Amino acid sequence: MENLYHIYQIDSFTKDRLTGNPAGVITNADGLSDQQMQKIARELNNSETAFIFKSENDTYDMQVRFFTPTKEVPICGHATIAAHYARAIENHLGTTRVLQKTGAGILPVDIVRENDDYKIIMTQGKIEVNDALSGKVQQSLVKALGITQHDILENCAVAIASTGHSKVMIGIKDINMLHSLRPNMDSLAKLSSEIGCNGYYVFIMNQNETPMIHGRMFAPAIGINEDPVTGNANGPLGAYLVHYGLVTHNGAQFTFKAIQGEAIGRAGTMEVQVKIENNQPIEVKIVGYAVIAFSTELKL
Repeated sequence: MENLYHIYQIDSFTKDRLTGNPAGVITNADGLSDQQMQKIARELNNSETAFIFKSENDTYDMQVRFFTPTKEVPICGHATIAAHYARAIENHLGTTRVLQKTGAGILPVDIVRENDDYKIIMTQGKIEVNDALSGKVQQSLVKALGITQHDILENCAVAIASTGHSKVMIGIKDINMLHSLRPNMDSLAKLSSEIGCNGYYVFIMNQNETPMIHGRMFAPAIGINEDPVTGNANGPLGAYLVHYGLVTHNGAQFTFKAIQGEAIGRAGTMEVQVKIENNQPIEVKIVGYAVIAFSTELKL
């Protein structure tokens, strides 16, 4: 017997179709096998596709699994925004909080109804900010990016940070250089296997401007040469900036806006909220809007 699956293409971190970061969403994924989900993700060919499953117990409201075109990943920011936006639209939800089970744990998502539309607030997973990468690794990294050590922001450690899915944070000095980067993707993918981190977030920062962050994210090791707008890069970035004392804050919360995707014509923005205790990050949320690009159905 064939089943009918509801498929959405959602542009996250934007309200303008065909900008921001596109994600596939299957809102009724129960019954799909891992192989079928991987094939659907490959067919849709977005950086991630989210599959929503019914809850199996009362500790969470739904399970969401995330697939790139080549593999499953534990969590994805823009696909979380997309999944809950599609679900809210489909079910005509009011303002509510739900708990989603993911590969990064059971995490809350706040759905805020405003002006007949929705804003999605994702609480991210466990914060981990590592020490700076070794000099040898940094040499390989800057060579793969096509920059030099002199292009790195002063006092800005090149380090791995995570809120469920890790990224290497690389702060550089010049926005023109950021937008002109042409990394060696094979070298980045090879380096990923050595350091156990598949994403590289290159950013410039200006605390006196809004948005404060302009960034680009490369993850060729999981089939994503460049991701347009990445919740699981900007969220960990917020934790990283607080951890390393690179920004001023009031001791309780640090909030900033980030824009990404400009260099590839898919710009999108998000707000990042970092809760702080004892000058260290203890919780990260990302806030984003979304829009349906199209929807369809699939019989399998």
